[in-house]
Amino acid sequence: MGKTILLIGIGAGDPEQITIQAINALNRTDAFFLMDKGASKEKLNALRKDILDLYATERPHRFIDGTMPEREREGVAYDAAVADLNARKLAVFDRMIGEELGDGETGAFLIWGDPALYDSTIRIMEEIEATGRHDLSWEVIPGISSVQALAAKHRVTLNTIGGAFTVTTGRRLVQGWPAGVDTAIVMLDADNAYASLPAADSIDIYWGAYVGSNDEILISGRLDQVADEIVERRAAARSANGWIMDSYLLRKRGP
Repeated sequence: MGKTILLIGIGAGDPEQITIQAINALNRTDAFFLMDKGASKEKLNALRKDILDLYATERPHRFIDGTMPEREREGVAYDAAVADLNARKLAVFDRMIGEELGDGETGAFLIWGDPALYDSTIRIMEEIEATGRHDLSWEVIPGISSVQALAAKHRVTLNTIGGAFTVTTGRRLVQGWPAGVDTAIVMLDADNAYASLPAADSIDIYWGAYVGSNDEILISGRLDQVADEIVERRAAARSANGWIMDSYLLRKRGP
């Protein structure tokens, strides 16, 4: 009979961002894989369970728990550390699918935002499938990304008229403004890369943390005028919650 795996995008934090396709997928699922990321991030799985309480109501389901490995952050090159992390995540996913999901059952990973944007689960599933160890099929259910949610909250477009935009990381932004665009959307920025940009008086920033959740914080304005406030609010929020999910849109102002 084989096993079915669903990678379900569940939005950026607001339960009302769940699509009808995602709700239907939730109600096809026998077991949901939940990854333990430590006490400081228990709220993330609590939010997942709140979504299931709201929408996964048509059939009984259970949880399959795994421990999410941590990325090595000291003394290891970034690319090597990420490759090692994904290899260890693959081992955890492989075990859960092989040992705890029954033949003929459907299991699902609930993925923040959209599974195709800065998430490793699709690549990991490709590798698991390629091993041939399991008789399985898998599907990707798209979700509303934090990029879309951020733009909606700030009531801005992602692009200017006829203009291009780049989605990038804080690690790349510190190397300089992306070529050929007037708008940069930045994710995975642990070190406030926006604060290092030159000509901050000609750049607008639209920043958001925990977008769509009860802890949501939104700040926007001219970068040179609000950068310090963002740094302070971000540090305070991370200290209070033990973690932070944030992103921002940067746009060069025209003449």
